[in-house]
Amino acid sequence: MPSRPSKKLETFANPAPGRDYWIRHECPEYTAVCPVTGQPDFGTIVVCYVPERRCVELKSLKLYLWSFRDEGHFFEQVTNQILDDLVKALAPRRMAVIGRFNVRGGIATRVVARYEKPAGRRRR
Repeated sequence: MPSRPSKKLETFANPAPGRDYWIRHECPEYTAVCPVTGQPDFGTIVVCYVPERRCVELKSLKLYLWSFRDEGHFFEQVTNQILDDLVKALAPRRMAVIGRFNVRGGIATRVVARYEKPAGRRRR
């Protein structure tokens, strides 16, 4: 696996697909660029999910988050993009992505984006 930024999220088979259980990944090294000022932004991205068939491989998640480093993103947009990309890669039963962004202009920002698979589309 490369040690440079990548938009590709690698997955592996859920070892307990018949059970609902939560996985939580806390990634305290998120960085990007403010799309207005060009100044660096820092934060923590928290990913919580109940897997269906697939789980995210951690190094690929790290490299995926690293891929935002030189890009300009609003907090709200990037939190929802991360959720959309993870849902597309994993098709989880439930997922939340929480962006806890460092203070900018005297304001700390938290963004929570959620997804829940419709009950009729779940597999056991």
